Amino acid sequence: MDELKAYLETLIHFTESEMEIFTSLFSEIQLKKHDYFAKEGEYSLKLAFISNGVMRAFFRNKSGKEYNKTFFTPSNFVAAYSSITTKQKNLINIQCLTDCTLFVADFRQLTSLYNKYPTFESLARTMAEYKFAIKEKREIELVTLDATERYSIFKKEHPDLENLINQYHIASYLGVTPTQLSRIRAKK
Repeated sequence: MDELKAYLETLIHFTESEMEIFTSLFSEIQLKKHDYFAKEGEYSLKLAFISNGVMRAFFRNKSGKEYNKTFFTPSNFVAAYSSITTKQKNLINIQCLTDCTLFVADFRQLTSLYNKYPTFESLARTMAEYKFAIKEKREIELVTLDATERYSIFKKEHPDLENLINQYHIASYLGVTPTQLSRIRAKK
């Protein structure tokens, strides 16, 4: 729980009592490699903070091909955001790529405290703005940069991830085939 508190303090200042109230809504769970945190077609209600492990958000096309949208690593929040905010079914899957330790809270409990604790609502806005900026940056990179440039950015943003997950997951995230990724890596 200390990691969660430290991360929250980097985003917004909480009073001691606000921090205790906020973090008391989270409980620790363990998920195994290949377990799902969220599944396409289901409703999500949970927000989690990753203490340990790596997860991926991905979707499948009609023929079953998977496309990795993003990776979640320690000291980050993870959720099927469109589902928890719109109360619609998930469009994505969130799966553990390694064993994971998460601190999980019910999103409805968190949002029910917004009026009483404006700091919580401010935190949610800050997180939403940050997630939007990351999403926009990624979308621009996918259409304006070549695969080698995208790989360089991936290496800077996730320096240790290549040693933890299968290469085909990285290839999918970069929008290339595993063979293309091997060629890019061989040139480095």
